[in-house]
Amino acid sequence: MLARLFNGALLMAAAGLAASLSVGAKAGELKLGDSAPTLKVSKFVKGDPVTKFQHGKIYVVEFWATWCGPCRTSIPHLTEMAKKYKSVQFVGVSVWENKQADVAPFVKEMGDKMGYTVAMDDVPAGKTGNEGYMAENWMSAAHQDGIPTAFVIDKDTKVAWIGHPMGIDEPLGKIVAGSWDIKAESAKFAKEQANQKKLMALNEKIGKSLQSKDFTAALATVNDAIAEDPSLEEAAGLFKWAMLKQLDRTADANTYLGRLVDTVFKDNAMQLNQVAWSIVDPDSPKKPAEAEAKVALRAAIRADELTKSKDAAIGDTLAAAYHAAGDNAKAIATQEHVLALAKGTELEKDASLKAHLDLYKKSK
Repeated sequence: MLARLFNGALLMAAAGLAASLSVGAKAGELKLGDSAPTLKVSKFVKGDPVTKFQHGKIYVVEFWATWCGPCRTSIPHLTEMAKKYKSVQFVGVSVWENKQADVAPFVKEMGDKMGYTVAMDDVPAGKTGNEGYMAENWMSAAHQDGIPTAFVIDKDTKVAWIGHPMGIDEPLGKIVAGSWDIKAESAKFAKEQANQKKLMALNEKIGKSLQSKDFTAALATVNDAIAEDPSLEEAAGLFKWAMLKQLDRTADANTYLGRLVDTVFKDNAMQLNQVAWSIVDPDSPKKPAEAEAKVALRAAIRADELTKSKDAAIGDTLAAAYHAAGDNAKAIATQEHVLALAKGTELEKDASLKAHLDLYKKSK
């Protein structure tokens, strides 16, 4: 819906709300603290088969797909987690596949980078990939509409954590150590689910305004929603910024952008990175205004700090932000660090990283 109305930076900004709002209809059916659903797959492609969850053992069930770019990044991370926690059983389940025959070759290509048990979803004959047993009874039931997603099953065979595999380190460590507060985490998860329902309602309202290209009404709807429930701002903030830009309210847009970077997204590296990249993408034909470039640089620096300068993708954004701000020396140094981080990972194949370094060197 939003993609047809925006392009460039606006498209990137609006994408945050679009992703948050494209939720399924089975919200709340599978919650933290619930018994884990049955592990029902069609085939085990790698490792020892796991047919059921045993009491006293911890499991990580990860959902991925062959076409999912971010999954290629998270899979090696889970492999490292599997090496660290040898008592934990890791199972990767391929879901939402366009072509089931692609799964086995993908797993073979990943090799040692995918060092845990791998299975394929049980998709009934004549059904599509998103109608598989695991897709419906795990992902949809838990209101998860994006991959990669991981579920941690505790020693009582209860769902103890659900989230992005790159954020699994702390919760898994606490679950293994027995210090995970499942009651508190369940309450937090329930609140997030309630917010998703509010976002669905918000989506319906703004959808009508966007269909008629009434951006003023769309902005007013988002403002009202945030005023009523400030917790929605993290999900709807990028859309509000996009609307301000669409309405050519440049000063207001820049002021609000500063709020997003310095307050709303202050501790969210992924959101900060998205904001910054939408502004400073070196491959974009449109160059950012000076005021925007400055805020983008603040966002990129903060995202890099949060990830301790160890995330190549965020480093790529930081280098682009330095370039947009006119500091090519720092852009070059940062991009050289990015290339070093990318060695031995899937990002090493990304030709744009070297192309960006060449661009910054030519701009000196």
